[in-house]
Amino acid sequence: MLFDPLPLREITLRNRIIVSPMCQYVADHGKATDWHLIHLGGLALSGAGALFIEATAVEPTGRITHGCLGLWDDATEAALAPVFGAVRRYSKTPLVMQIAHAGRKASSRVPWEGGQMIALGEGGEGGWVPDAPSALPHKDGETIPRALDPAGLRRIREAFAATARRAVRLGVDGIEIHAAHGYLLHQFLSPLSNQRKDAYGTNRMKFPLEVAAAVREAWPKDRALGARISAHDFADGGLGPDDAVAYAKELKRVGFDYVCVSSASLVAKQKLPPIVEGYQVPFAEKVKHGVDIKVRAVGMIASPEYAEEVVESGRADMVAMARAILDNPRWIWHAAERHGIKIDYPPSYARSRFDLWPGAKLARPVEDESQLG
Repeated sequence: MLFDPLPLREITLRNRIIVSPMCQYVADHGKATDWHLIHLGGLALSGAGALFIEATAVEPTGRITHGCLGLWDDATEAALAPVFGAVRRYSKTPLVMQIAHAGRKASSRVPWEGGQMIALGEGGEGGWVPDAPSALPHKDGETIPRALDPAGLRRIREAFAATARRAVRLGVDGIEIHAAHGYLLHQFLSPLSNQRKDAYGTNRMKFPLEVAAAVREAWPKDRALGARISAHDFADGGLGPDDAVAYAKELKRVGFDYVCVSSASLVAKQKLPPIVEGYQVPFAEKVKHGVDIKVRAVGMIASPEYAEEVVESGRADMVAMARAILDNPRWIWHAAERHGIKIDYPPSYARSRFDLWPGAKLARPVEDESQLG
């Protein structure tokens, strides 16, 4: 079933394997660079059911770092156009963009420089005051975020919709709003980060659902729309799996087609479970069984056999991989080999397919040669 097609509105995924959105931290003031062309161009040839564009900020202060990709003005839109154009010329893989706002986790250094928040007034590209539901920093000692007032809420809500409209012009096949990993929409959902006394605090889903409705209104009805959601904060008093089910039900009501179920990263002092194979899959399964919506599973899914098990058992409709694909950009080709399935390769690479290249048995020896067709 891993290689069965899956329809999502106007697009049909050729298989259930998704390349996750993966932050690259090399944009130029939000604008895509040659790296994005190389990175996405290679992944577009992977054979995936869909390729997700990294978390794309809806406004400059919504970036995690100075190097994060954005789509908020004509310049950022123009920078993405040739990247998408080149990918489209050589790949039929659907492109889906994850749009996001980092909230109180914005204004940070890139991971290879430590990832810590940039303090106000630091030299070089300095930091800024981030926005949040409440004036509560992610970590002690960091810049206290600005609690969003009604004007700020309107600004960000419209920014999400405006980014969706720009994505329409770029010809993106689907949109995914990021409401997990401790970013702004997740911050509104969790009582650990949202301690407002107004309607956006008494009903913590209110603002995320307003954003969802604004994006649904801006996004064509025939194109796929989804969300990445969080099923556990791994901290006392935080969100749990039942909250993910409740949120997914509301997203379905708004008109969303799928959810990707992840967890963690809201607070610094979290108590993570053992990071083992499929450790987040039970969360996806709970949402799948509780809501009539397509579900994508993530989290240490690295072997073709386990990926097949997740889909075949009905625990999720799709699986997504990030670092497994960075480690092996031909993961999907090799998974097809293991399952004895012949998939289309780009014509220039076709002679390397396992049934045409005898060297495949030498490069990837297996005990049972029937697994190579």
